[in-house]
Amino acid sequence: MIIGTAGHVDHGKTALVKALTGVDGDRLKEEKARGVTIDLGFAYLPIGDGRVLGFVDVPGHERFVRTMVAGASGIDFALLVVAADEGLKPQTLEHLAIIDLLGVERGLVVLSKADLATPERLDQTTAEVRRAIAGTVLEGAETLPVSVVTGQGLGALRDRLAEAAEVMAQRSAETRFRLAVDRAFTLQGVGVVVTGTVLSGTAGVGDQLLISPSGLPVRVRSLHAQNRPAQTGRAGDRCALNLAGPGVSKEAVRRGDMVLDPVLHAPADRIDARLRLLPGEAKLAGQWLPVRLHHAATEVGARIVRLGDDPIEPGGEADVQLVLERPISACAQDRYVLRDVSARRTIGGGRFIDLRGPSRRRRTPQRRRQLAALAIPDPAAAFEALLETPPFAWDLTAFARDHALSAAQSERMAEESGLVRLQAGGAGVAMTPERWGAFMKGLIEQLTVFHAENPDLQGMGRERLRLRLQPRLPAPVFIAALQRLAGGAKEGGGELALDGAFVRLAGHTVRLAPGDEAAWTAMAPRLGGEERFRPPRVRDLAEATGRAERDVRRLLKLAGRMSWADEIAPDHFFLRATVREMVAHCADAAAQAEGGAFTAAQFRDRVANGRKVAIQILEFFDRHGVTLRRGDLRRINPHRLDLFGPIVPISAGAHGRASSPVGRSDFKSEWGGEPVPGGFDSHSLPPPSSRSEH
Repeated sequence: MIIGTAGHVDHGKTALVKALTGVDGDRLKEEKARGVTIDLGFAYLPIGDGRVLGFVDVPGHERFVRTMVAGASGIDFALLVVAADEGLKPQTLEHLAIIDLLGVERGLVVLSKADLATPERLDQTTAEVRRAIAGTVLEGAETLPVSVVTGQGLGALRDRLAEAAEVMAQRSAETRFRLAVDRAFTLQGVGVVVTGTVLSGTAGVGDQLLISPSGLPVRVRSLHAQNRPAQTGRAGDRCALNLAGPGVSKEAVRRGDMVLDPVLHAPADRIDARLRLLPGEAKLAGQWLPVRLHHAATEVGARIVRLGDDPIEPGGEADVQLVLERPISACAQDRYVLRDVSARRTIGGGRFIDLRGPSRRRRTPQRRRQLAALAIPDPAAAFEALLETPPFAWDLTAFARDHALSAAQSERMAEESGLVRLQAGGAGVAMTPERWGAFMKGLIEQLTVFHAENPDLQGMGRERLRLRLQPRLPAPVFIAALQRLAGGAKEGGGELALDGAFVRLAGHTVRLAPGDEAAWTAMAPRLGGEERFRPPRVRDLAEATGRAERDVRRLLKLAGRMSWADEIAPDHFFLRATVREMVAHCADAAAQAEGGAFTAAQFRDRVANGRKVAIQILEFFDRHGVTLRRGDLRRINPHRLDLFGPIVPISAGAHGRASSPVGRSDFKSEWGGEPVPGGFDSHSLPPPSSRSEH
């Protein structure tokens, strides 16, 4: 258990800690010379059964309230110290307000210097204290007279603290590790040491961690927990970590940093929060009010943006957005305190709700529903409520990170709620089974209507379909959803088929009219074969087949709508399989080129084509985003590599021919593409069909 002192300057906090533990918390030369605590002091008291109580002694002077807040964050038990002969003072009340804002629910009041107060004065001070703590987290707390001179009450105080430690529930260590740094120093022969309170999780010797918000990677070389050598430190412990790693120095770590699990490193500078204004403050009616934000051991400048329409009344609560001067490392539901920019008074405080507050549309009804869900303290209940707010699909991984949840906790949340999860690389969402069912139903309905209105088209464009559905999923996640639905019965799918960037119902096929089918059967071979990289143009095809130019053009454009051919340049059509093969050549040229960029000449030599046609092909790829041009060089855009369907890698040295037939339905691209059902290679015809079927 971590115990923190609070109270006015010179009311005997440091002397009380020394009387209890034998340790003088004033370690600085200036502190001893002036007799006033300036920085945080630390002491420990063994109480048997291997348990150790940790004490954080804070300064009481108004100039050092910022230091007091740093020490009070993370404590389990508060000792509000009031000199019996002097009674309540300004810093007593401010420290009490800070304890209340930080939610330190357990504590007691110590009436120090009891030997200097008459019985009447002691009764008067006790009455004052009871009035002051009414309505705060310490309401009803025991009041104990103590004197460090005569020893009065010290034994009883030790007993009360031991009893509190006995009944206090141990903090859960299942969450991910976070330690709020309040000191960093070097020890000869040891190296860099940081100390602080473990806010969540556990860490052990040898663990790889990060300093946040700087992102500096560190390794735990050794550690002390509750002033004893240990192999692990857990939530609720005062820990000293001996850190090692490249760039690790005393200057690289400062008070306010977090040592944490690398998964949690996501500094925030725009935070939506619940703010409680202290009763003695003026009404907060304006916007963009400058304040000083205190969170854990850090202090940073911030601006308050009200998210509601009404002013915040003294003693009232409201949702606000805190826009910070620099990013901090935090978690949702963390407590914070706000003070004025002159650091003379405490304004209020509360809890963080959302670490990723939006800069726009932050006051809409939809956003208010989201904040109401995120304000629920229990993470599982909060995420369940969040899934019932637009857009009805949320990133569980990001939610777990911002709540410091472990992988096991997030998996348990998903399993207990039966959530449907879709993951694509670093992006992913979760939704309720009901929303997933509605999403699938809407998708099938969209495709059914599209096929009925466009029976001669291969399918609906993937992006066009995504924009018509709710919830509107991120593009990579939408592709993962389509792949699940196209994955067959084992994956709960099989209802869809994916043809490159097009989506169709699995039962939908496209057929030409009999006359067009016969014409295509005769014409398609002239676009393939050995001359597939130099196919004849519309005029040449018309002469070769004896057909009118306009009929040939109409048929080829129809083939283009069916994704059997692509018009690379005006009146110059290439089979889709040939286009995929040329994409493969581009990818291979980029892979073998220095820096991943290739020239038009390198591509021309691979397809054994003229420069003019090679340029036309590459410009076609540029327009479709398959290649990215800068000057005379081009790179491959991996996100558009499968735009024309899955491709087959080109074997080393294979210029002008594929290492195996392109588009074969039994081949999977090494870029992750799936076979195209009913695909055809560069030397064969697309399967003939006659009408749309479902």
